[in-house]
Amino acid sequence: MRWLLTGLFTALTAVSLLVLGTVAASIDSHSRDRALDDRVDRVVTGLARVVAWNDDGSVDLDTLHEDDLAQGTYGVAVMVRDADGQWRERFGHRRAGLPADLAGPATDVATAEETLLSTLTDSTGHRTRVAAAPVWDSESVISAVVFAGADPSVSLADHRRLVLALELGGLALIALAALAGHLLSAVSTRPAVRMLDEQERFLSDASHELRTPLATLRLYLDAALRDPDDTRRAVTDARDLTDRMGRLVAGLLARTRTETGLSELDAERLRLDQLVEGVVAEVGVPGIELRTEPTVVQADPDLLALAVRNLIDNALVHGGTPVEITVEDHAVTVRDHGPGLDPALADPFERGATGEGGRHGIGLSLVQWVARAHSGSVAIGSASDGGTLATLVLPAPPQL
Repeated sequence: MRWLLTGLFTALTAVSLLVLGTVAASIDSHSRDRALDDRVDRVVTGLARVVAWNDDGSVDLDTLHEDDLAQGTYGVAVMVRDADGQWRERFGHRRAGLPADLAGPATDVATAEETLLSTLTDSTGHRTRVAAAPVWDSESVISAVVFAGADPSVSLADHRRLVLALELGGLALIALAALAGHLLSAVSTRPAVRMLDEQERFLSDASHELRTPLATLRLYLDAALRDPDDTRRAVTDARDLTDRMGRLVAGLLARTRTETGLSELDAERLRLDQLVEGVVAEVGVPGIELRTEPTVVQADPDLLALAVRNLIDNALVHGGTPVEITVEDHAVTVRDHGPGLDPALADPFERGATGEGGRHGIGLSLVQWVARAHSGSVAIGSASDGGTLATLVLPAPPQL
């Protein structure tokens, strides 16, 4: 996924830069062509004004010889039509910059009766941009044509340097875009990867934890089928088991949705002692001793009830009754009188942790997650006089 996003980002950047570079190069080329045309057009227009005619009808080019435009860097020529209608060259400056034969272009200008711009081949075989302006004599007949030619190679060389700069700059930007895309794709795909990891973790936890309850449920149903007299008890046990499985799945879903950012804690001010009393009543098992003091916390009631229920279930499974529960000072303490924790057990909150008392499963892991989600803590250990002691502590709520 990351490499695919990097490739797409780089490809889009490359296409965008290619389009922009092509447009920029095209605009530059047309701009240079227009600038060159404007220059040669100004030259021939200025020179055409200084071409004069004598009273005898002959052309007067004396002023032209002294004009700065005629002595500049452009190729300049003046073609004059003689009495027999033939075009003859009467003036030339930097003549190599213009075509060797200008008779044809002069005829074209006389026919068009306007200034013409064209790209021709000069005397050295190179392309040149030529402007040709008509000059009318005293009888309003086009009898002379002024030519000016400019070498486009300088402008073309500048244009090629610009194109090269665009190409090199584009390659550098594409490389930077690929690097940036690779880094950004890592950031952008991180939530998706985390969600996939959490989904895989949820499926793994659910399948791992539901395997035994489902097998037990099957045993209850088989027992009910074998002995109709035990049907009521089997159905009751099956109902209790499905309730536990439902709470387990709900806890796993809540953890997954919260850790992936799909939902947030719905924390509110509540009486911890009253919440624990409700959970104990829901458990409905004789032999649970409850001592409470009024205490207020800021927590998600559903998740907190899930954590308390898991602590009680863990005590009942591994220690049996009696179970002593104490609520005071923003904390819940659950104690059983079973064998206590196995000293070889490194972390009872790890999923699937096992010891002499049996398997702890995902329940305590969910308790630890709920505690951390509320900026609280949970601790579990062996009591000094036997049994297991688990304490869930929550921070004091903010002052109103």
